[in-house]
Amino acid sequence: MSFIKKLKFHPFFIKLFNWEYWSFNVLYAPLYPYWFWLCLKARAFFYINAANPGIRNGGFLMESKKEIYDILPVGTYPTTFFFPVGTDAATVLAAIQHKQLNFPLIGKPDIGMRGMSVQKLESNAEVIAYVEQADFDFLIQAYIPFEEEVGIFYYRIPGQEKGKITGIVGKEFLSVTGDGVSTVDQLLQLDPRYILQLPVLRRTMAEELSIVLKKEEQKILVPYGNHARGAKFIDLTHLADISLNQMIDELAKKIDGFYYGRMDIRYETIELLREGKNFMIVELNGSGSEPTHMYDPKHSVFFAWREITRHWHIMCEISMINHAKGVPYMTRAEGLAMLKQNAAMVKKIS
Repeated sequence: MSFIKKLKFHPFFIKLFNWEYWSFNVLYAPLYPYWFWLCLKARAFFYINAANPGIRNGGFLMESKKEIYDILPVGTYPTTFFFPVGTDAATVLAAIQHKQLNFPLIGKPDIGMRGMSVQKLESNAEVIAYVEQADFDFLIQAYIPFEEEVGIFYYRIPGQEKGKITGIVGKEFLSVTGDGVSTVDQLLQLDPRYILQLPVLRRTMAEELSIVLKKEEQKILVPYGNHARGAKFIDLTHLADISLNQMIDELAKKIDGFYYGRMDIRYETIELLREGKNFMIVELNGSGSEPTHMYDPKHSVFFAWREITRHWHIMCEISMINHAKGVPYMTRAEGLAMLKQNAAMVKKIS
């Protein structure tokens, strides 16, 4: 391998020359002055909770996934069980059997972020292992059979009849295609995007990485549409036509106290999704949502900064209107406590 190619495939340079892999602090640092300007405009440092009065903390941090599922329309999300930390595996297995859920299942923290500690569970043994290592409240969820997934960013100004889709992101799961000779591990080493995931994959699924796939055989290694877990994000905002906007708008209006955020949706076909058929909401994210269509590799960091500030402006406007209608802002003490709790939670689930 040439020196130039070695540099290209070195994790440090992959992150350096591809802004989509920059850390949160590096990406957002240039935008903090604008954030403080919005805080002055709203006359509150933690105005973000007022964007979505129906969600804890507005969905900025430390929101409960179970509480959010509880406000979604029935039938729009998969069967989900909530279990507090310390629940024994026998109780979890009994609940799964009672509902006659089939494998695979999904285990995830009730309060989580960026796909941390989300795991596909293929058997009772894997459920037991997940429960025994979970030192946090967690969910066990039916696996959504639809293969396509998008994140749809939506907002509605309080008092206005119609909302709007501002961005759609498609997700290509971390997968490889066999050549009949190379192991999965060797195939992963051919793509700079996947090299960043190798340390975790080698630790969590070493046996699968040693397999040699048949020529043209495809294998999805990480079935989660999360950027931090290796998914490639594709900007599909062009799909936001009148029919899809109307369908999402009608769905969002049924969610009490939701005005701003991103719906991560799995669906069968885009045509059926436009008709409101054959889809499930994986997660609903509130004021902490990113306009993740910006992470499409074709976009520059300047495009990303423009999208972030555009969405921050919308969120601030919504928060100020809701505040004027009586929704209290989070106090400084409450906001600082939320940040502290979130830091502790990240340590637990990462």
